[in-house]
Amino acid sequence: MRTLRSQLGLGVAATLVILGLAACASDPGPPKRDPHRDASLFISPAGKPFRADPGQPYPVRDWFAQADRNHDGKITREEFRADFQAFFQTLDTDHNGVLDGQETVAYEESVAPEILPRLAQMQGTEARPQDPSETPGRQRQRVGAAPRRLAQAPEGKGQVSFDGAPEFSLLNISEPVLGADTNFDGKVTLEEFLAAADRRFAALDKDGLGYLTLESLPRTPEQIVLEGKKPKT
Repeated sequence: MRTLRSQLGLGVAATLVILGLAACASDPGPPKRDPHRDASLFISPAGKPFRADPGQPYPVRDWFAQADRNHDGKITREEFRADFQAFFQTLDTDHNGVLDGQETVAYEESVAPEILPRLAQMQGTEARPQDPSETPGRQRQRVGAAPRRLAQAPEGKGQVSFDGAPEFSLLNISEPVLGADTNFDGKVTLEEFLAAADRRFAALDKDGLGYLTLESLPRTPEQIVLEGKKPKT
């Protein structure tokens, strides 16, 4: 009797293991992000994320209203720089005037984690340096990877994909915070961040007017998906 019970117990256990393996094999993993169903995302030129519930206007409007401090419908260079400085101070948790490795990792993993899954190697002026404070796992993600353009379309047929922040941004900068690190020391000073603000403002102010309007801004790839080809209202 005891032997029969043992055999039955082993049979049940084996069945449970098989069912568990089958469930794992059929598990498709986390669902892909659907901008029509999920909250939409806008990442400001400084790197600050703005999110909106499904059905609500794309949150570039929220950023614009915040950066337009005098609410005259324009963002001047001074207001643009002030927006950068305010976000820098939010990220600078130890208030030493420098964003170090721990603070930039906190930005990438907690503040705007959406930029991480497809973060590619970067090149050019607005580029991410090798940060010695990074975890070995994150360093390995870039080892051996072939350099490529930011927001490069994949080869062959299919949808265009983007690396890091450009899917949700006005500018083609994969990591907008560490992208300001122009001396490649793995840290960002307030001076570097404000210098990045000046470069990015100039890139958006294509006509040299000295200010930005909501209507003059390009649409982000995510915004185009949400709104289609209809004009902005």
